Amino acid sequence: MSRQVPTLDIRRWDGDREAFVAELGAAYREFGFCCISGHGIPADLVDAAYAVFQRFFALPDETKRRYHVPGSGGARGYTPFGVETAKDSAYPDLKEFWHIGREIPRDSRYATVMPPNLWPDEVPGFREHGYGLYQALDQLGARVLRALALHIDLPEDFFVGRTDCGNSILRPLHYPPITAPDIPNVRAGAHEDINLITLLVGASAEGLEVLTREGHWLPITTEGDAIVVNIGDMLQRLTNHVYPSTTHRVVNPANANARRSRYSVPFFLHPNPDVLLDVLPSCVDADHPSRYPVPITAHDYLLERLREIKLA
Repeated sequence: MSRQVPTLDIRRWDGDREAFVAELGAAYREFGFCCISGHGIPADLVDAAYAVFQRFFALPDETKRRYHVPGSGGARGYTPFGVETAKDSAYPDLKEFWHIGREIPRDSRYATVMPPNLWPDEVPGFREHGYGLYQALDQLGARVLRALALHIDLPEDFFVGRTDCGNSILRPLHYPPITAPDIPNVRAGAHEDINLITLLVGASAEGLEVLTREGHWLPITTEGDAIVVNIGDMLQRLTNHVYPSTTHRVVNPANANARRSRYSVPFFLHPNPDVLLDVLPSCVDADHPSRYPVPITAHDYLLERLREIKLA
């Protein structure tokens, strides 16, 4: 395989399923990353969501901070600039962000760990377009998980009942212009994602890099409608590292783009909070014993990781 994260057309799922599943699985085993095209998410929806997110981040700092909920781990609403810090990093990331979560009935058994969303009154259309994009990426993620399940000899619908109330998050991100020279911080320090899979829409701006097996940083940008989809630590754990959760980062541009804002919108697809992250038997054999003999619930694992990155 060439040293480039491949782009695969998910429409092949309907007409060339066996080959698509094989190529998708091979991409994830190699890189932990793949780009997905042909997904059918309207460009108008993506553009409208980006527009309302940019309008929010342009608000005065005092206004944005009204939507910050201290002690919540950033679960919903606004997290200010310079808070999140990659694990083992001495410097906070150069970013601010908003979290949109799943809308669930307030009498749901998950209501205590999945709080209601906040919506900024100052930005008309924020809820409509933001949650519209959330739902579209949630549906696409479910399609990707069906293919990944087949690749490791699980039933196609294995993840359906385990993610239908998942504590998934849409995170509009703003990396402000970098004005100070020679700062030690980067826009996003080297890290792995916590969840099952991440879908990143709008990765056309430079900065995203993936660490290859050989220890080289490989830049990723997309063209057309392609969405970057990568494996998170929860799926790595479930599959006993068959699907690796690959280290990645967002570096500071070495050109004039450093002095421009950068926006991106990842969707972190999570399991239901009470799903037990226990290594799948199909991913264990004599040559590959379980790396995680003690299972943990998705919610407890999430809390552990949020503490590591200083959000909780």
